[in-house]
Amino acid sequence: MTVAEALRETGRRLEAVGGTGRLDAALLLEYVTDEPRESFITAGERALTQPETAGLAKAVERRLAGTPIAYITGEAGFFGRTFAVDERVLVPRPETEHIVEAALAALRARGTTRGNIADIGTGSGAIAISLSAELPDAWVFGTDISHGAIDVARRNAARNNVFQSCTFLHGDLALPLARFAPFDGLVANLPYVPTAAIPAAPDPVAFEPALALDGGPDGLALYRRLIAMLPALLAPEAPVFFEAAPGTIEPLAELVATAFPGARPHIGADYAGLHRYLAFSLKGGTL
Repeated sequence: MTVAEALRETGRRLEAVGGTGRLDAALLLEYVTDEPRESFITAGERALTQPETAGLAKAVERRLAGTPIAYITGEAGFFGRTFAVDERVLVPRPETEHIVEAALAALRARGTTRGNIADIGTGSGAIAISLSAELPDAWVFGTDISHGAIDVARRNAARNNVFQSCTFLHGDLALPLARFAPFDGLVANLPYVPTAAIPAAPDPVAFEPALALDGGPDGLALYRRLIAMLPALLAPEAPVFFEAAPGTIEPLAELVATAFPGARPHIGADYAGLHRYLAFSLKGGTL
């Protein structure tokens, strides 16, 4: 089978999985051949080797079963960088890039780009590392209750050359950060899927760690606990950004407004126009 034939046939087979068969096929071929997708245009008639054919067949079967592409290739792109991912962490989503953009804009507007920034529930470290790379004078701290996630995040910090300014600590929410307070900004992408709404296989989300998905009965259990920690953690007027989704972001905004009457939380949208993140400071102001 040639590269072109493999691309065409694999794309056809995978189209039913997520409607992105051609792209999935290109990513898997790039993975098994260790060649950039751009080369397929000129090398389309090259025959796949036996190991490449076997590797592609195995990868396709995993994808047909619902396994996310990133878990098969071991990599995911986020905010212009590449991150290692495996079954211990969530796959970084494009919609999460909005929270990074919003945090960067707020910190730059306040002139606090040299301060301490917290990323709670860091997972692969994608948010913390992106902030650290964009704000080289800041010190970014990421926390996660999963030892496996902390291991992945530390490896990604080294991979993206921010290991000297990006520290990852194991622990429950913000508890490991008490001795480093106050923080000049805080970002959190905590589990926010209601327990009953977590999908089953073959939905790709079902392959991701439940610890990083399950937000309790209404999806807000961990955010409630984090909200109570904020006053002792933040510098005055420090911007805070929470990610959630339609259905949970609105009640999350109500929780924040109740806890901090002057906060005036703002709900931001993602690329699809869906309510995706919450921006606020404890003392109010425009973010």
